[in-house]
Amino acid sequence: MNKKTLITSLLSCSLLTIGVLQSGYKPWEEGMFPLSEIHKLDLKKAGLKIDQNDIYNPNGTSLVDALVNVGGCTGSFISDQGLIITNHHCAFSAVQQASTPEHDYLTNGFVAKSHEEEIEAKGLTCRITDSYEDVSDKVLGAVAQIEDPASRLQLINNAMKNIVVEAEKKDPSIKAEVSEMFIGKTYVLFRYKTIQDVRLVYVPNRQIGEYGGETDNWVWPRHTGDFSFMRAYVGKDGSPAKYSKDNVPYTPKKFLKVNPKGTAEEDFVFILGYPGRTFRHRPAQFIEYQQKFVLPYTSDLYDFQNTTMETVGKKNKATEIKLATRIKRNANTLKNYRGKLQGLKGIDLIAQKKQEDAALSQFINNNADVKAKYGSLMTDIDNLYKLINGDAQRDLWLSQIYSSTSLLGVARNINLFKAAYDAQPAAQKQAFFDQNQPKLKQNLAAIYDAYEIDADRKIFKRMMSDAAAFNFTQKVNAVDKITSKGSNSNTVIDQYIDNTFGISKLKDAEYVLNTLIQSAKSISTYNDGLLLFETDLSKQIAELKPEKDRREGLLNKLMGDYVNVKEKFLKKDFIPDANSTLRLTYGYVRGYWPADASYMRPYTTIKGILEKGTTGNPEFAYPPQIKALWDAKDFGPFVKKDLNDVPVSFLYNMDTTGGNSGSPIMNAYGELIGVNFDRAYGATINDYAWNESYSRSIGVDIRYVLWVAAKIDKADFLLTEMGVTL
Repeated sequence: MNKKTLITSLLSCSLLTIGVLQSGYKPWEEGMFPLSEIHKLDLKKAGLKIDQNDIYNPNGTSLVDALVNVGGCTGSFISDQGLIITNHHCAFSAVQQASTPEHDYLTNGFVAKSHEEEIEAKGLTCRITDSYEDVSDKVLGAVAQIEDPASRLQLINNAMKNIVVEAEKKDPSIKAEVSEMFIGKTYVLFRYKTIQDVRLVYVPNRQIGEYGGETDNWVWPRHTGDFSFMRAYVGKDGSPAKYSKDNVPYTPKKFLKVNPKGTAEEDFVFILGYPGRTFRHRPAQFIEYQQKFVLPYTSDLYDFQNTTMETVGKKNKATEIKLATRIKRNANTLKNYRGKLQGLKGIDLIAQKKQEDAALSQFINNNADVKAKYGSLMTDIDNLYKLINGDAQRDLWLSQIYSSTSLLGVARNINLFKAAYDAQPAAQKQAFFDQNQPKLKQNLAAIYDAYEIDADRKIFKRMMSDAAAFNFTQKVNAVDKITSKGSNSNTVIDQYIDNTFGISKLKDAEYVLNTLIQSAKSISTYNDGLLLFETDLSKQIAELKPEKDRREGLLNKLMGDYVNVKEKFLKKDFIPDANSTLRLTYGYVRGYWPADASYMRPYTTIKGILEKGTTGNPEFAYPPQIKALWDAKDFGPFVKKDLNDVPVSFLYNMDTTGGNSGSPIMNAYGELIGVNFDRAYGATINDYAWNESYSRSIGVDIRYVLWVAAKIDKADFLLTEMGVTL
């Protein structure tokens, strides 16, 4: 950065700060604001140019009506023909399932030039928020006099289920869900419309959509074209319907206007989306549990799994495609978790939380009324986490075993089906089989889609070896039964895996799907070592469940009390932690200083793609058309004049987390100017703590999206549909 540019950047930040102070606008501490909290904000003072009701209007149409939750990500409608824009990585699994070695859309991309060419996005649905209602009184009223933790939690869960059943009975067209906004304290009923037919329209070449790969994941500067287009379809009568060639494009109540001019540094921007989970209102013991157990265990396990699957994937293209989605998800999580670990240690969040909790404890003890109600709160929390920490290794192992070893997932589904079938009266057994077998087949087919026997064997051995090393208080009975047969656990485990995998017919997907589960007799009489191992696992999980339920019930009550008393202490209301419900966050396009003498500008350009491409790293390979167009300075109307280039990605200081992937980034007029897809490495800690100094999110600039669509993939028809003229 030259001296003039740096001075300009710093001056603009200073002027903004002065303007904010003079306007009376108070900068936020953090904020993923639920719909119910938006009216409390003064977004006009922050920079919004449209009426605040245009963002969310419970009595009319507003921008939130253009938002969808698609496959755990966020997307937004951008045309009256149900066209959706989201991230490339959000469409990744659907593209993988549509790909074959002959039609490798995952590598080469895909463009449907007509509705007829659009491909079913298997496994994806669209969920649209219809309305919401606070039901805290209904939920907590059911447990007002209940002291037993397990009973309390069960009654809360039952009350939530009953509210859902009642809402869906009242309006069969919606899908209801009660979300816990504050654990043990606040509950909101959300009503959703679900679109079942989603199709792939345009996915760029992987060298664009995943440019930089894991090298650049969670990193700035970033040059990833992380975008994709889908379309929502419904039945001819406008109602949700499963995939059918007879379905028609969905007409949304609202779609976003695309502004091809993008943004400038320090522009006001905001996001609407469905952020996943944050844990900012938890005590020090929770953070310590995450730092000591969850984050290191999970990241190390996923690292091993990916190394194994990448090696196995070199067999052939079909195997590589089959394992691609799982590898990508693992890689994203493990790098995120390692970033969190670095961040937690870097700011010493445990020490900060302990200091906050000590002050809270002093407040409780110095106030007679508060002490009478919450006197044992901090001690109770500490004692509970001592129990949780004591079982951490086994609990985490049990949480990963079924997803780590595909054939155990298969075994679990079959055992559950067999148990339910055996429990039926004789006269109803066949009817039960006929009704539930298709769902079993669907579940098993989904597991086999990402199954590869060599990867399964090696990962299963890793899991068995880990469990064999646990101390006797945390032993896994199914593993202990095997390793106790010999003095050398590694030898015994190797022999067991060789024998079990050698004999089991579960490793043959064709046999399982088309023979084993095709009749009640064949599935009920079949047994093998994997099914027996899974039976032992399930038995231990069932034995542990009462104590697990007691702890979860107690945690539910303690966390509700913790938030209540902390709000009294700090004399303010908290913004609820993210929980995959629709939220708003706002801020400014802004660079930052991640470390001493290392200012990060808020925009990257195509020039940076070419520069990274010279390093020889295969993850920085790009389609040759990009260099040809850049050399010719063929930027069209998408050039950012002060950069004399097309902006690729940009930074902003908004509060985002997982689930915000694909969220529309909007300008002060509510127009789409980018798509959120990541955070800088220092911001991976956002799930536990947010701070303006290090929390930066990353979006793909709409100018790059449009440039790639028009210049690289000749998808001008999509620009026309979006109302963008060249």
